[in-house]
Amino acid sequence: MAREYETVIGLEVHVELATKTKIFCGCSTAFGAEPNTQTCPVCTGMPGSLPVLNRQVLEYAIAVGLATDCEITRHAKFDRKNYFYPDNPQNYQISQLYLPICRNGGVEIETAEGGAKRVGIHEIHMEEDAGKLIHDEWADCSLVDYNRSGVPLIEIVSEPDMRSAEEVIAYLEKLRLIIQYLGASDCKLQEGSMRADVNLSVREAGAEKFGTRTEMKNLNSFKAISRAIEGETERQIDLLESGEKVIQETRRWDDVKGESYAMRSKEDAQDYRYFPDPDLVPVVVSDEMLEEIRAKQPEFRTEKMKRYREEFGIPDYDIEIITASKHMADLFEAATAICGQPKKVSNWLMGETLRLMKEREVEVEDLRFSPENLAKLIALTDAGTINSSVAKEVFEAMFGENADPEKYVEEHGLKNVSDEGALQKTVEEVIAANPQSVADYRNGKEKAIGFLVGQTMKAMKGKADPAAVNRMLKELL
Repeated sequence: MAREYETVIGLEVHVELATKTKIFCGCSTAFGAEPNTQTCPVCTGMPGSLPVLNRQVLEYAIAVGLATDCEITRHAKFDRKNYFYPDNPQNYQISQLYLPICRNGGVEIETAEGGAKRVGIHEIHMEEDAGKLIHDEWADCSLVDYNRSGVPLIEIVSEPDMRSAEEVIAYLEKLRLIIQYLGASDCKLQEGSMRADVNLSVREAGAEKFGTRTEMKNLNSFKAISRAIEGETERQIDLLESGEKVIQETRRWDDVKGESYAMRSKEDAQDYRYFPDPDLVPVVVSDEMLEEIRAKQPEFRTEKMKRYREEFGIPDYDIEIITASKHMADLFEAATAICGQPKKVSNWLMGETLRLMKEREVEVEDLRFSPENLAKLIALTDAGTINSSVAKEVFEAMFGENADPEKYVEEHGLKNVSDEGALQKTVEEVIAANPQSVADYRNGKEKAIGFLVGQTMKAMKGKADPAAVNRMLKELL
């Protein structure tokens, strides 16, 4: 009889924090600068340079800890994790092993069966990021960019509580939303500001003891994480079925080939020869500081969804989509506050915004139009100044460059023609030019009027109210 296996998964999630400067120096953390232009003696590990903790890093770490139900360590310390690698300029990384800032937390996820499950968080610690190695195959050399060296990270270490790729993605989605709502990071996987290492083992179903785990790195999308989990699960089961042992090691996932390969044997804490960093003073979190951070915690998604149902009365589907992004929720609330039309704001976000985002491959955080301009567009359509098809054209200009809809309509002559005489003259010309459609309508074919409306709108260059055109056609016919 075939044996059944259970997958056991824990994650180490690294999140780059949204500070303007690095964790221990004043260098910029902006993404995309020229290589090695955002460095100083501290973040390049020059002898004699002294690190000083960025207070904002500590505040973000505590805020994430509070939001994930963690205990906050009131007396925390930094440690040196010693290892040699070209992107690690000091030959050690400043991290936290013995007294991490947050411990014993957890988040609740929804399982595939529709139930709730708590995924434990073992700890959250602060640390500095390493530089970035670029392997140039043409020149047969490796280059290093130290701009990222010293960028502040928190590492969120889960308990091995997840049992499938679906649970892992649900956990990551939940973490990402919490952190984005806090403003602690943009959590863009494609830019490396959120990275997950997957610790995975398999064991026979019902067994108490965990199997030998491997750690997979190089995972920069949810799709890659899912594929890596499925691939590694299969690989380990195949080994066990053929009587071989799983080796504890670090593996790199190649998403193009759909397979992982060994990088190095898996290290334990003692391999890094951790010791307290002598250059950094201990971190003391006072009652006042803790309460100050707690008081600044935002309204998170769950509370926001409940409030939207009660306050705005928009459909649950709209609420799900809008609150899935802090940026989208902020846009919705600000535009609604200006125009007082929650359903119309929601319709623009759910319709044209999502369509153009997909068409132009724009991330929600990169939306450029302002809530003020969205509210203006809604006011223009409500007042009958422009019709719905013109409104879509105006919105495209807003979407691309945040064009002011009032100015755009004025400059491009897009206002509805409100001159009844001009409209009647055009309608009469369309009736005279289309005797067959007129006869069809008079013989009871209601649909024929649609063609006549279309011809009138075409003649008016779209600058007429379709409802007014329809009404006038029926009167004249």
